[in-house]
Amino acid sequence: QVQLAESGGGLVQAGGSLRLSCAASGIAFSIDDVAWSRQAPGKQRELVASITSGGSTNYADSVKDRFTISRDNAKSTVYLQMNSLKPEDTAVYYCNGLIRAMDRSQYTVWGQGTQVTVST
Repeated sequence: QVQLAESGGGLVQAGGSLRLSCAASGIAFSIDDVAWSRQAPGKQRELVASITSGGSTNYADSVKDRFTISRDNAKSTVYLQMNSLKPEDTAVYYCNGLIRAMDRSQYTVWGQGTQVTVST
């Protein structure tokens, strides 16, 4: 069973940058699509960015041109580079991955989340 672990969150001033990492551990045939979502207090979880196994990306309108998702398959890690951060980006950020097991079955796994706080 693959597990995902996020890191890189923290406190940053508005206009600053953070890079989140989502590292996979465990045995799988492949890690296919991976996405970052976020959930602010009192709000629903929203999709922020996603990346396919082939490297195609998709972004929420609210983060386009500020956030960049990328993956390093050799390190089994997906990154979320966040620039020009705004207070409204404050949330717990989660990564989730579509995993293909050795028997070729698929399942989704979520990380535990990392807190990002953007101060004014």
